[in-house]
Formats: sequence, C-alpha cells, structure tokens
Amino acid sequence: MSSTPGLGNAPERGPIGGRQSVATIPATPHAEQPTLFTVDTNGKLAPSIALMRDLTPDASLTLARFWFRRYLEQSGHPKNTIESYSYDLALFEERIGPKPISQIVARDVASFLGDSSTRSTRKRRLTSLNGFFRFLVGQCKLVAEKDNPAAGFYPEHIPLKTPQPLFAEEQIRFLAAAADTNPRALLMAHLLLRLGLTRGELLTIRRDHIDVSDANRPVVYVYYEQPRYRGKERKLQADAAFAAALADYLEVYDPADRVIPLPPQSVNKIVERVATDAALTKKVTPQSLRDTWAVERAREGADAPKLIALLGLAEDSRNRMSVERYIKLASPALA
Repeated sequence: MSSTPGLGNAPERGPIGGRQSVATIPATPHAEQPTLFTVDTNGKLAPSIALMRDLTPDASLTLARFWFRRYLEQSGHPKNTIESYSYDLALFEERIGPKPISQIVARDVASFLGDSSTRSTRKRRLTSLNGFFRFLVGQCKLVAEKDNPAAGFYPEHIPLKTPQPLFAEEQIRFLAAAADTNPRALLMAHLLLRLGLTRGELLTIRRDHIDVSDANRPVVYVYYEQPRYRGKERKLQADAAFAAALADYLEVYDPADRVIPLPPQSVNKIVERVATDAALTKKVTPQSLRDTWAVERAREGADAPKLIALLGLAEDSRNRMSVERYIKLASPALA
C-alpha cells in the first residue's frame, strides 16, 4: 500500500507490473473559495495543494516534480537534498520538454546526463533522477520497475581526493589566530579541528548537548533529529582547553539554544578569515579541519573501524577507502 503524502492507496493488482497504473490522490474537501497560493519552505508563493491535479501516468513532469518535492519535504529529507533534486529535475524537464511521465524513455535520460560538464555533475543528476523514478515506481505505483528509464544507468567512479591536513605548527597558528579573533571563532576552531565535527554538526549542537560536569574531560554529544541518520550519533571527549573556550563564548554570546546559530556560509568565511590571519598558505575549510583531526587520531593508532565510528560515517566501502587515506597520511615517512 502506498503511504506517500498526498497520494492515495492503490489496489495491489492492476494492468502495469501487476499493480494499478493510477495512484489516486484522495479528494480534498474544497472551500467555496480555495486558497490560490501557499508559501513554501523558501518563503516563495506556490500553487495551493488543493488546486493540484491527481498524479497519473499521463500527468505532466511539472506536476510529478511538485508531488515528488512534497514527498521529500514530508519525509524529512535535508533541505539541501530537496533543493538539489528539484534543481536537477527542473533542468531535466527543460532538456526533454513537457512530456507526460509515461512517455519519458531511457534516451531522454541519456541525453540529459550527456549534457553534464563533469563526472560529478553527471553523478549528481543521476542520483536525482534515480530518486525521482524510485518515487514513481515504489511510492506511486505509476511506473513498473522494468519501465524505469533511469534503471540502466550507473554513476562513474570519482576518485577520492587526498586530504591536505594542517601540520602541527599550522594547527597551533590556526588556534592562536582564532583566539585573537573572538570567542566564537575559537570555539568553532575547537569543534572543527579538535573534535572533527562536520559543518552541519557544528551548526546543530545545542547547549544541552555538551556535558561540562568535569571541566577537564567535557563530553560533546552529536545528535541527529532524523531517524535515518541516527547511525551518525556519537559522543566525543574534549579537553580543558575546550571547556575554557566554551565558558568564554557563553559569557559573551549567551545563545538561547543552538550553540553556533549561524548560516553555513558564515562558518566558511570565519574559517577562511582565521586561516588568513594565521598566514596559512593551504586552503583551509571546515572539511580540511575535520580531515586534520582524523589524521591525528590515526597517528594515535585509530584503525579504519575506529575512525569510521569517530567520524560518524556509515560502514561502507567508499567510507572505508576514505579513512584509509587518513591512515596512510598518518603513517611514518619512508626512510
């Protein structure tokens, strides 16, 4: 049975793939004068759901994109994922024209992927199309698996780049420059460089996620609201220097809930400014600080499974290759 928001329950048997070919959207009670527009999650005007047509095999790609986005939003997918999928599908429709979803074929997918300027763009576009057609196949029962036009395409392998971690002396300079900037920059430096948090994790840490009962051994808990990411949750032990930086920061800024209430790009800019002040010639980003922390843990003896756990990564082959890079960088120099 379909549980897709806005889509009805389809009978288990039908003409396409043994299932009903039309997913019926339950009739919505209409007011005498239904609202013409609603405000979407980006603060923009969008057509009212009450005015959207049922999603059928002959529905336009525009309508299918609307319901797919609605499904992603109600399923709790990250905003950047929703925006990325929506952007790629808008480009896909621009490339193939206003076709009904039942008339989209593998040639359309090949044409769209062929327009990609890089392998990473092709991989991202294919990911978006796969998500969209899995929605039509699995959630809506509008397309049979054998008729999925994206099923025969596979992403190209994109080699992982070798990280460029900060050397010990560069780490000292970075922390010193952060301390000279302000208490917020110093706390961010500790969370990224000394605890290996991602930028997203940095921005979701709340005051009650940090246990400073023992100021010499504070603990930072990394939580995820979405159940699908619970495997990334972990707790990391900090040190007295972190506890002192946190105390100074809270005294000056006193955030109500989130410890670092900033937009993502502001984090990048602060890191870049601190790196400039520290006279570092390497490109320094939140990710390169996390890479530095991982190499230091590998130098202390952490193996691949331990690094995967410390970094909150899924246990898969690509992540294993990723942490093997840290172990290689941490190994002794060749004589």
